[in-house]
Amino acid sequence: MAEILPFKAWRYNRRLSENLEEYTAPLFDVVSERQRQVLYENPLNSIHLSVPQGQNPAENASRILEKWKSEGVLVQDKLPGIYVYYQYFRLAGDGEERCRKGFIAYIKAFDWEDREILRHESTIVSAVNDRIDLLRATEIQASPTHGLYDDESNELERHMDAAMASPLYELEDYQGVREVLAVIHDAKVIARFLAVLDKTNVILADGHHRLEGAIEYRKQQQSSFPEARWRGADYHMMYFTNVHGNDLKILPTHRLFYGMDISEATLMEGIREWFDVRPFEDAEELATYAFQRKWSFGLILSEDSYVIKFKQDRFTEVRPELPEVLRSLDLVVLHHILFEKILKIDSEKQRNSDQLAFERNFSRCLREVKSGKASFAVVTREIDLKQVLEVCKSGALMPQKSTYFYPKALGGLLFGSIKQDEFDYEYGAFFEQA
Repeated sequence: MAEILPFKAWRYNRRLSENLEEYTAPLFDVVSERQRQVLYENPLNSIHLSVPQGQNPAENASRILEKWKSEGVLVQDKLPGIYVYYQYFRLAGDGEERCRKGFIAYIKAFDWEDREILRHESTIVSAVNDRIDLLRATEIQASPTHGLYDDESNELERHMDAAMASPLYELEDYQGVREVLAVIHDAKVIARFLAVLDKTNVILADGHHRLEGAIEYRKQQQSSFPEARWRGADYHMMYFTNVHGNDLKILPTHRLFYGMDISEATLMEGIREWFDVRPFEDAEELATYAFQRKWSFGLILSEDSYVIKFKQDRFTEVRPELPEVLRSLDLVVLHHILFEKILKIDSEKQRNSDQLAFERNFSRCLREVKSGKASFAVVTREIDLKQVLEVCKSGALMPQKSTYFYPKALGGLLFGSIKQDEFDYEYGAFFEQA
């Protein structure tokens, strides 16, 4: 079962935290290049630690981190705590304010094979290697991954609500989400968090590359600090939300394809062999189209757009070697038929192809195709949380970028150090309280 610990977070100095919006940063792949550039222009923004630049980015991040520590830009909390994290948000076209409740703690980076942490997506090797290099150089994590736990009793919510009476921070982020952070230091209460998570697996919702990097780094550091009862290198910072009674929203992630070496006519000929095709007059309206039937998608070409629906009588030809829970997913059908069968890009090449891009923003998809930069866009529908849970429990993996849990956790609110002298604490006291 999941093994979690409280931790002593590094946080922006109080004099800076009054304008914390200026120093926090979204995950790298959820904002445009222009937005990222604005973040880089601020010399104290957390993006310099999460996604550093330069010829030696990991070394640059290490140098910046040490400078921030020595100058008091970042200050470490003296006591370990559970950091309660609430995100208040509204969905487009919906006036209701929702609140996703959770907390940030450390989790032991178990191997995937141990089945303590369950994943649902494939990863890209180069992205994992970058994360390992960054961990090795800095021994700090600037943004949490996102994990789901299963507690039908919802026992922890009352402790989190109580902590929220005295928040550390309250700010509005780049998504328009109201972010509120509090901390729990009470050892008896923390013990309950450890006990509840000890009874459940954690399902990884977001951050597959970062967690896989942490797993590999833990393996590389197995011989370090042999006398330590708890080793920082074994742990990873994660944001935990309960699958019960929570606002867990998964938005669709669309597909963009670049540099197609066949004509649009040849592409459509292949698509018509596998899909029922209906012209759709106004591509812009696909943004609000309700794809009711499974295996249905929007397709945007340079001049034309369509709704395409996979022919159900051909389902027996889709990845018969896969478990039913996986092969019936929209994106498995899409990747196997469109990208592998029609465009002749096998599944391994798809994972590393620079021709295939993933985009949540529909307007950007439309703009990329209509400007001639992208060959076409495929508009997908959202996946259901129940499907994600079923895939995780089966041990199978979805295509990369299958899910987009919204809202994303924000980077820079907390920094989690795994450097042994900054991590050390007698954590056994929390287990004795249980």
